[in-house]
Amino acid sequence: MFQQITPYLELQDTGRKVILSHYPIMFYNEQYRLNIEKAPKTYMLYGHVHNGPDEQVITEYQERIRQQKRRNTVSGKTESVPCQMINCFCMFSEYIPSTLDEWIALDNIRKQYSSAIKQSTWLWTERSPE
Repeated sequence: MFQQITPYLELQDTGRKVILSHYPIMFYNEQYRLNIEKAPKTYMLYGHVHNGPDEQVITEYQERIRQQKRRNTVSGKTESVPCQMINCFCMFSEYIPSTLDEWIALDNIRKQYSSAIKQSTWLWTERSPE
């Protein structure tokens, strides 16, 4: 049974802010915050888009945002813009409830797999006879 059902929630998990929303939020609260090791302090976990075409748009958006540079107001150094959005589509975790760290690991594996597929597709299409 559920203790609470809500469309949006912010909570803490081992010093990190976790934003839970059924719908992906492209610009989320405290998106730019990093810890002392430069790791993200805030994660946006979402669903709704499953693994459909909208997820591809969100993935491309994240890649583009991370390529942007901004000046860190504390250090004065130029750095990439953080964007930690994780699609928590239930089939990605085989319907098993997962911790934030488990979702981060699953998301990294999905991104590596997706990148490998794109690279092999590019190599195949570049070498294919017309």
